[in-house]
Amino acid sequence: MNIRTETTIHPPPGGLANGRESLTLRIGGMTCAHCPPAIEKAIRAVKGVQAATVNLATQTATVEYDPTQAKVAEILRAVRSVGYAVGTATMRIPIKNMHCTSCAIRVELALKMTPGVIAARASLAPNAVDIEYQPERTDFQELRQSIESSGYRVAEPKTKPADATLDPAEAANEQEYRGLMRRFWLAAIISLPVMALSYPDLIPGLRDWMPMGSDTRRVVWALLGVLSLPVLMWSGSQFFVGMWDALKHRAANMHTLIAIGITAAFLYSVVAVAWPGIFPKMALAEVFWDVTDVVVALVVLGLALEIKAKGRTSQAIKKLIGLQAKTARVVREGKEIDLPVEEVLVGDTVIVRPGEKVPVDGKVSAGSSAIDESMITGESMPVEKQADDEVIGGTLNKTGSFRFTATKVGKDTALASIIRMVKDAQGSKAPIQRVVDTVSGYFVPAVMIVAILAAVAWYDFGPEPRLIYATVILVTTLIIACPCALGLATPTSLTVGIGKGAENGILIRSGDALQAAEKLDAIILDKTGTITRGEPALTDVVVTPGHEESAVLRLTASLERGSEHPLASAIVKGAEARKIELVDAEGFAAIPGHGVSGRIDGHVVLLGNAKLMRDRGVPADALLPQWERLANGGKTPMYVAVDGQAAGLIAVADTVKPDSRAAIEILKGLGIKVVMLTGDNERTGRAIAREVGIDRVLAEILPDDKAHEVQKLQLEGKSVGMVGDGVNDAPALAQADVGFAIGTGTDVAIEASDVTLIGGSLMGVVTAIEISRATMRNVRQNLVGAFGYNALGIPVATGVLYPFIGLLLSPLIAAAAMAFSSVTVVTNANRLRFFQPRRTGS
Repeated sequence: MNIRTETTIHPPPGGLANGRESLTLRIGGMTCAHCPPAIEKAIRAVKGVQAATVNLATQTATVEYDPTQAKVAEILRAVRSVGYAVGTATMRIPIKNMHCTSCAIRVELALKMTPGVIAARASLAPNAVDIEYQPERTDFQELRQSIESSGYRVAEPKTKPADATLDPAEAANEQEYRGLMRRFWLAAIISLPVMALSYPDLIPGLRDWMPMGSDTRRVVWALLGVLSLPVLMWSGSQFFVGMWDALKHRAANMHTLIAIGITAAFLYSVVAVAWPGIFPKMALAEVFWDVTDVVVALVVLGLALEIKAKGRTSQAIKKLIGLQAKTARVVREGKEIDLPVEEVLVGDTVIVRPGEKVPVDGKVSAGSSAIDESMITGESMPVEKQADDEVIGGTLNKTGSFRFTATKVGKDTALASIIRMVKDAQGSKAPIQRVVDTVSGYFVPAVMIVAILAAVAWYDFGPEPRLIYATVILVTTLIIACPCALGLATPTSLTVGIGKGAENGILIRSGDALQAAEKLDAIILDKTGTITRGEPALTDVVVTPGHEESAVLRLTASLERGSEHPLASAIVKGAEARKIELVDAEGFAAIPGHGVSGRIDGHVVLLGNAKLMRDRGVPADALLPQWERLANGGKTPMYVAVDGQAAGLIAVADTVKPDSRAAIEILKGLGIKVVMLTGDNERTGRAIAREVGIDRVLAEILPDDKAHEVQKLQLEGKSVGMVGDGVNDAPALAQADVGFAIGTGTDVAIEASDVTLIGGSLMGVVTAIEISRATMRNVRQNLVGAFGYNALGIPVATGVLYPFIGLLLSPLIAAAAMAFSSVTVVTNANRLRFFQPRRTGS
């Protein structure tokens, strides 16, 4: 729905009486008098709303609400749930140095406190925050200030990306990766001599040259400290910056844990070299320069590899962006000229030759071709295009040349909309992620407390040298418990899963929809346009003795060429598909309520119902059994008479899509109950249901009652999905736990849905559910790994196994384990990229 809308909030000084606020919304998509009551009903259903008035003339809604009970975002969500657009803008801002869940939470909180911001979702997978805001109340600079006030920075590339396919966020991530790798190499190179010289007693030659307590050892260790300073101050600088930004806001994050750990190790080493006499025993005057250097090197390497791996989770977006054509051949002033695709205007005539990409959306005006739309719809077979057929920008022309008129360009094209929807969905959060966020909010402070208590316990009750043991325990616990893996577990899987859906022609609107689709145990399918093609087609030709099928069909179709009725069009198309040559009819006449008549090649031809046959004295009783058979099959049979004699029956029906039966069988095999819903009569509905293998049919359902039928199934305790394509399906799609809109349907249905099936095939529902189950299985694997890592790592790091088996974890191993856990989570998420959807007949 491409409607430009705006939102304004006008709270009077001090608000309304009793602490209420007034909200004025600009609404898009209202077309008739039935729209305002539906919107008002949806808004009033939000808890805390006292009054709602919608004005069709001004396209606005005025809402009075209690801000302590109702949130603006809930009111907007209610309007959208019934299929209308609300005027807010969205923006994605890439964030620098956001590595853990507590980082994301802080960014979100800062933005939500900014006037004019409706919602903010920070995600670690794209390292960005998606903001819904009111343009007239805030702008980018204010949003930037809010982000910076939380201690983070907007990621902007310092130089223009050399790779034109990279967007600014990707370029900033690439530059951050290269910067981290430079820091890693410095730390790694310095770590080698520092590790060797920090433990001279383990190397025979060094042991004699640097005996314990000697001035030589002190001097060498002092030089190692100077050598380690660049590692601490440059390679590890981001940890101190992040810690300081968090402390300014009385918070703690992953940077806090790392910074405290490496600082404790460094300061202990400084004291050991500068004032060894303050230690009760010479053995306590040890240095931990190697801990500082190696921990920084390993953690920085882990962050770099994490950024690189997260980049691979967005391969779907890169593929979609890569589909966009760079140039277009346009006819202007009678001449063909090549233009950048950005300069194509609505109404331009565009020429496409074999092997070229369709540059923008449009409608074919001349010529014909077969177009490969698999990259958009997921359908493998090329689609034949002729005059008046629509073409989609980014698809590939296979055979012929054609011209088309541009109807959508730039950000309005289908491909641009798909890219935008996928990006928004990848930045969303699933319900399971919100639980993880809550846990993570308490995680860092809890780890700091545990680390301090463990260090104190070792200092008070541990074996000698207690001070060294206490220091090692403190540093190891802080480092191993970084919550990076926990924060990455869900968003990385969602990013890949939603991208995988886009590759298969399935647009999943949010993480909520992805998680809900996994739990579906009932699916309601609208019949027309969902199970069936949504338009009538010729299905049967029955003839009486002495007549031939082709001859009867030729006469009938030639007669119907003069009619504009949809059934007539189906007969004509059916005859043309059978390569039957048609002729013009003479004396064509439409007989209201009966049928049509005319003269073809000197023959008087009648086509209509039994009443027409009786009125014209045509004996047709012999065809009654065949008529009943066809009618019981959900078809519309019509009698044909030639020169006063019954010639046969022509049957037309809304035919079932080729893969509907296979898709329904697979859904049933997945343990999902399939229900068909239709406004048609019981007989027609039952016939279609038998053909596709559906047992439960809800027939003669009025459009307004569809949502009620969904609700009744939900009251049976089922998680219900609804699949539809029409305007009258929108309330039912919104009511369902997951609404699937057929992409070939209306904009309103698509706006009200949670999942859009671009190709229009029911196999898309199967694929969406399978992607959902595979993604959520992957999420649970990641969460088990991340929680398990911390559940095992923290107790081991605190030394609980030391009294039993003498195991004490080194800070170096802790740093390696922490880095490895994050990379493992992202790598596991990337396994989803190899998911292959089930195809018809497989």
